[in-house]
Amino acid sequence: MRILLDESAPSELRELLADHDVETVPERGWRAKENGELLTLAVGEGFDAFVTPDQNIPHQQNLASFDIAVVILAAGRNRRATYEPVAGKLRELVEGAPRGEVTWFRG
Repeated sequence: MRILLDESAPSELRELLADHDVETVPERGWRAKENGELLTLAVGEGFDAFVTPDQNIPHQQNLASFDIAVVILAAGRNRRATYEPVAGKLRELVEGAPRGEVTWFRG
């Protein structure tokens, strides 16, 4: 599974999702792109899921028009330590997230 981490997501989440091909927005050179453009680029490059703490994205984008799962991190503090104890749950949620929809991760 190819996963794209938003620039505002902890880059250390890559280690918690190590079973997958995980890249970050800055690594791709997509820093400061608007969400619609970012999702279009991600779909075009074959990403399966976009993981972000941006809770406004469902209000800003028609996610049904994008062939990518969007997982919103809403588990509290946006740090690796927040996600380490629930890494297995996060992996399961990302792996099962449906394309064209938002899935909320609340920890």
